[in-house]
Amino acid sequence: MERLTLFEMQQEVDKHISQFKEGYFPPMSLIVRLTEELGELAREVNHRYGEKKKKAGEADGSIAEEIGDVLYCLTCLANSLHIDLEETHRSVMHKFYTRDANRWTRKED
Repeated sequence: MERLTLFEMQQEVDKHISQFKEGYFPPMSLIVRLTEELGELAREVNHRYGEKKKKAGEADGSIAEEIGDVLYCLTCLANSLHIDLEETHRSVMHKFYTRDANRWTRKED
């Protein structure tokens, strides 16, 4: 499968949403949905790596699918607020490369 840039991902989500009369949900609704999806991701990670194991007979969920749901909701939020995720990513990485450059212990070569 072909890899997407963040820009292409935002365009694909926008194309999907634009086919519906309702369009994007309002930002607050998107935050609520994002929180719900993050909770589902947390539940799967907790079942797999945490102390809370699944009940007998309860089906395994997909951490990758839950991350995808979070990413989709986050992309919808960014699109609805006209936020360029690539630009935002560059800005955040600049912060980590500068402000936090010596915050963590580097691995020895």
